[in-house]
Amino acid sequence: MFIQTRAHSTLVSAVVALGLAGTLRGGAFQGEPPDVQLLRAQTSYASGRYRDALVAFAQVAHADAPAVKGPAQIGLVQSALRVAEFDLARSTATELLRDSPGDASVLSIYGDAMWSAGLFPEAHDAYQRAVSLNPDQARAHNGLARVLAAKLRYDAALDAARTAVRLAPDEADYAYTLGATYQRMGHYPEAADALERFVRLLPKADKDDRAAFARSTIVALRAYGRRIPYRIASNPDGVYVLPFRLADDKIIVAGRINGSAEGEFVVDTGAELATVSRRAVDRQGVTPLAFTVSAGVGEVGLRGLQIGRIDSLELSGLRIQNVPCIIKTPALSSLPAPERDSVSPLALGLSMTVDYAKRTITLARHLPADEAPASETMSLWLTRLATVRGMVGDEHPRSFVVDTGGQVISISTDTARALPAPAGATRIALKVYGASGWDREAYLLPGVNLAFNDIRFNRMSVVVLSLRAPSVLLGYELGGIVGHQFLSKYHVSFDLEKAELRLRK
Repeated sequence: MFIQTRAHSTLVSAVVALGLAGTLRGGAFQGEPPDVQLLRAQTSYASGRYRDALVAFAQVAHADAPAVKGPAQIGLVQSALRVAEFDLARSTATELLRDSPGDASVLSIYGDAMWSAGLFPEAHDAYQRAVSLNPDQARAHNGLARVLAAKLRYDAALDAARTAVRLAPDEADYAYTLGATYQRMGHYPEAADALERFVRLLPKADKDDRAAFARSTIVALRAYGRRIPYRIASNPDGVYVLPFRLADDKIIVAGRINGSAEGEFVVDTGAELATVSRRAVDRQGVTPLAFTVSAGVGEVGLRGLQIGRIDSLELSGLRIQNVPCIIKTPALSSLPAPERDSVSPLALGLSMTVDYAKRTITLARHLPADEAPASETMSLWLTRLATVRGMVGDEHPRSFVVDTGGQVISISTDTARALPAPAGATRIALKVYGASGWDREAYLLPGVNLAFNDIRFNRMSVVVLSLRAPSVLLGYELGGIVGHQFLSKYHVSFDLEKAELRLRK
């Protein structure tokens, strides 16, 4: 009963928030039979008018006729995912699964909703159950491809993505997953081919933001030609130990771009790619390839930048060729300090150990055996960013970015809204700057309980940040970020081979 009440109230809120209660842009149809309204909703979705479809599906999602209600709720989840209404997708999918627990198509759409909520283990379980019930369930195979890629099981992910495309060759999303899988494997020509297929399959492709983003990605991928991305020119199986210093709670290492003079890089696992300034283009020969979109904390939100290629990146004895990067141009002028160049070893395909006591970082494809057992071992999900599972309060599981470039422990504004307000607590406004400028909504929230496995923080004060823009870009809801304040108390290992984050006191 609680789930149904919550889902219904959310539906009403969604319709009211969109300002379209009872009507589509095309005109009123409130008095039409439910099956006609369902057809209208499906037509809106098929033509790429996802917000119109969302409202239309919401109007019939609780119809008395089962033949209308089920498809309407599935359409509602799909539409909600398209416009990043993650809570609505999750609550509706939960209601659907309660009513039809043995339906493979329902399990598949439930898996998509759990993925969008950042609940990756739940998504994985739903996809596996769907495939066991119906091996020809294309959506479930597509979901498994994303799950397997997030656990760095790329060969299995590729098989699942190919299966989804074979079973549903006209579904654009499955072509995109195939392209993304090829891209993460470093097979750029195949990735570009799959993304071109994705663009062709999109409705209204010439007006779809996803098409514009995909076209830019295709240009960048094609620009590599026969170059092998992330090619380790030094010993590929070597173990590289780099000294670092701490500045403003950030890990700083020395490095060179394209044989230039030595400079400094922030080691930033909260970034999907290496990032460089415009100066790197002018003075160090970084090649701009295409325009792209980035997102981070700050009022700018989604930020237009350039994607480029570093021909050679040197970090002590480690030399890597053909490194994709983000060129931060135009630069933000409102920051209290200039943006630093950064590098994420995880994006380079390397596991990493950070020894805060010795001020060293170890980088390798195969990390040496740990000197002592880990105090905590957490499952690591590389969903473009490295995330782990955390529990906020007593009943709110969320995905947290593990960010060596960040400072504090934070939660998202959406996560904060789900918590009961602490008695007598006062929000303390903060001036927080992120990758996208000043976050005007940031504040300090006291009295929050957090847990990461057996690591517990009771009634602590956490920073609340707007993570809406990066969540929309990533396609799943970020619950928060753990940075230096959390990590520096441990000897930290990001093990990509085992997909683990290991912490040792």
